[in-house]
Amino acid sequence: MFQRDDSGVAESFDLDSLTVSDRLRLFNFTQRDEPVAYLWVLRAMNVLRAVHQPQVHPDDVANALKELATAHDEVPSAADLNLRAMLDNLSSDTEQVLYRVEDPLRCGNLAAYRNRQSVYQFTEIGYRVYCAVEEVIGSRVQDANLSRLVFADILADFKALATANREGDRDEVYRKLARLDSVLEDMTQRAARFYLTLNDVARTTDVSPETFLRYKHALLAHMSEFTAELERYAPRLAEAVYEVEDSGVETLLERAAAVDERPMMRPAARLEDWRRRWMGLRQWFLAEGTGETRAAQLQGATRSAISGVIALLRQVTESRRGGVSRTTQLRHLAAWAAGAPDEQAANALVSAAFDLRSVRHLSGAHDDDDQISPRTTWWDAPGVEVSISLFRHGKRPAPGGPQPVRTLRGAHARLREQQLADRAADREAATDLLDLGAHDRVLNAAETRAVLKLLTRALQARTVVAGRLRSGTGSSDVLTLRLVPDERGSRLRTETGTLHLPGFALEIKPHGAMRRRRTETS
Repeated sequence: MFQRDDSGVAESFDLDSLTVSDRLRLFNFTQRDEPVAYLWVLRAMNVLRAVHQPQVHPDDVANALKELATAHDEVPSAADLNLRAMLDNLSSDTEQVLYRVEDPLRCGNLAAYRNRQSVYQFTEIGYRVYCAVEEVIGSRVQDANLSRLVFADILADFKALATANREGDRDEVYRKLARLDSVLEDMTQRAARFYLTLNDVARTTDVSPETFLRYKHALLAHMSEFTAELERYAPRLAEAVYEVEDSGVETLLERAAAVDERPMMRPAARLEDWRRRWMGLRQWFLAEGTGETRAAQLQGATRSAISGVIALLRQVTESRRGGVSRTTQLRHLAAWAAGAPDEQAANALVSAAFDLRSVRHLSGAHDDDDQISPRTTWWDAPGVEVSISLFRHGKRPAPGGPQPVRTLRGAHARLREQQLADRAADREAATDLLDLGAHDRVLNAAETRAVLKLLTRALQARTVVAGRLRSGTGSSDVLTLRLVPDERGSRLRTETGTLHLPGFALEIKPHGAMRRRRTETS
């Protein structure tokens, strides 16, 4: 954390002034063209650092690489690397994993003085970056564990801390408090790593169930012993924390801050740092308000992990007994897809298995496609309305339940009366046409409508015989209208104008039942 004193002046010699983005850029060497070569260069510098040689020349790095090559086959040859350029990259303003200084003491003659004599050294934060990368590379699933045996040591340290505080032994207070802080921090990291590893085991069990079955008993025993030990020690640890608080927490923190050996931190900052650490220790075993202690949370997480491992064991056992697992299911599906008659059938099979669907928002169509030219681009075409349920939830609107049947008997009766009246009017007009004929008089609107209806049927019924149009016939229940070829043609006078029929004359005769009725009457 970037610190300032009471006057606002930056402290810690600006060593903590790097922003978050600057710190992330420290990992840039892992993205370079030869990240493994850069890593071995840093490993060589770490070897020299371990023998108390913090500032190194490129020749020193080359010699360290040769020593590493005797034990590791994958170490790159120093002759194949441009060590100076690589070290310069690591010490550039954008990375700052190293810092570079010029060492004129290395100049033995004038020619050497004219050349650059740079030496390089890890920056503090650059070394942490290197350690973080090495930790990631060296992490193994076998290292995950829960520290069960540490509870007895924690209880003894709390009791010793209370005794040292009552006796005024500042050095012992500092040692015990620092030890408790590091032990509980280590337990937190171990637990978090262990549960992440369990999730990875559950995720990859389908791939290698034999590995899970090999270690299942060890996993269950390890977690059961840890939760039993935690449950046994939790009340005793809570009493030990109360005992420390009864000895005087403020006095304890002042004594620890007074003995703290961090010279670049102000006394007030050290006291505040130890107060924060003590609150973290206290929350492990004493609850704040209605919340659970961190020990209870860890115990609950362990019980859940045990249940998860048992459920996973049952799943693996049943799948091996029945011969059906995700692996076998995928293999069968792949075989079916490969044996499908065509690509469309294979796509349909896989889509049904994984519930794959097309993008519904892009499958909408306009209500009237004829209004949109197929040459119109999609960004110029008018938009299609999308339902709210499809837009917000990706589901098409439900058709809804069946609606009640509406009888509307009065409306039906009125429509029926209107229909009967229209038919009576048409029948009366057809009768007048049959009695009075269609020529040599002016047809009223009803008669004109009846003639046009029958004329349309007659025109639609015409057929072509030997390249010539023959006559056509249109009938109703009253009369039959027949188009007869006539060179002079004919015409019909109506209230709205004259209808000319060139090449045809109209012949009107009674239809079927009407003809028989008239024959009987006559």
